Amino acid sequence: MIDVLATGIKKSKNVLHYFFGKGAVGNLGPILLEAGEKGGTPPVFFVDHFFHNHSELIRGFLPSPAENILFVDTSKEPTTRQVNVLRDRLVQEGKDHPSAVVGIGGGATLDVAKAISNLLANGGHAEQYQGWDLVKVPGIFKVGIPTISGTGAESTRTCVMTNPQNGLKLGMNSDFTVYDLLILDPDLTRTVPRDQYFFTGMDSYIHCIESLRGSYRNAVGDAFSEQSLKLCREVFGAEDMMSEENRARLMVASYLGGCAVASSYVGVLHPFSAGLSVVLGVHHGLANCIVMTGMQEFYPAEVEEFLRMAERQKVNIPRGICRGLSPEQFDFLYRSTIIHEKPLTNALGKEFKKILTREKVEEIFRRL
Repeated sequence: MIDVLATGIKKSKNVLHYFFGKGAVGNLGPILLEAGEKGGTPPVFFVDHFFHNHSELIRGFLPSPAENILFVDTSKEPTTRQVNVLRDRLVQEGKDHPSAVVGIGGGATLDVAKAISNLLANGGHAEQYQGWDLVKVPGIFKVGIPTISGTGAESTRTCVMTNPQNGLKLGMNSDFTVYDLLILDPDLTRTVPRDQYFFTGMDSYIHCIESLRGSYRNAVGDAFSEQSLKLCREVFGAEDMMSEENRARLMVASYLGGCAVASSYVGVLHPFSAGLSVVLGVHHGLANCIVMTGMQEFYPAEVEEFLRMAERQKVNIPRGICRGLSPEQFDFLYRSTIIHEKPLTNALGKEFKKILTREKVEEIFRRL
């Protein structure tokens, strides 16, 4: 019998180049100029729709006129349909061979940009590549510019999407999904709302505790996780988690957390979080924090620490989100959770379905 964990991460690939620090975004122009010299049409930009009404925050480094800027609706988690529609728009407008694809925003926008880069080079539809190492051709040269920290989307080898046809939330896991270059500028996170900063930032913390508690471990992944956790504890244990210094720390923690997951797996929590996103439309960072409140039997010390940090930062975690759900919705939650075979095997072993029975999964969701 083939070990399910051996069919996933056989080797790790990290982002090859990055600029980091205050004002780093000023490097974007020269980067794109160099990319353009290698051929292709002008670069395309996928930008979080938040900036549509706050263009002053990014106007200094985006091109003018703005015909190559596509705003990504991040009010909901990314879907395969959304990615296909955006790709089709580029094809129809004759912009399907750009010199670069640039993602500017949070994890959802960064994932959409990675998926578009892959589709433009590989053809087909997004849902065809949900899984492990199904992307066979390197994508268009891509640059990631996170404007919030925590998801690690800037450094992971996946881009996560929900398929509306089957309701499953899965990643496009491939070495070719990794960004070619990152611009990590902490100045871009200074306007993030406080609660959102916490919810998203906690994704780094959760990635790393799951990785360190799993069975699939290696010294490199552990080192990434341990350093990311150290930074997260400094940030969320501080009086001002959004100071200039702490925004820089959290940006590094996010990058390292993504690198940690790229060389290991998450655990029990992320599959339950995916269930909340698919069935109830809860955004990933918030879904993680909600699920964390019900993970005492799997991560007892970490849940206690998480709740202390939330209390210190005066952040309230919503409760009762699954109250009043129908049996059909709980069935959907179960299917959307148990589908994540690799992280659940990593956390609980090959017999994870004997632990996470249909009844047990519903019991956990009812705690939230």
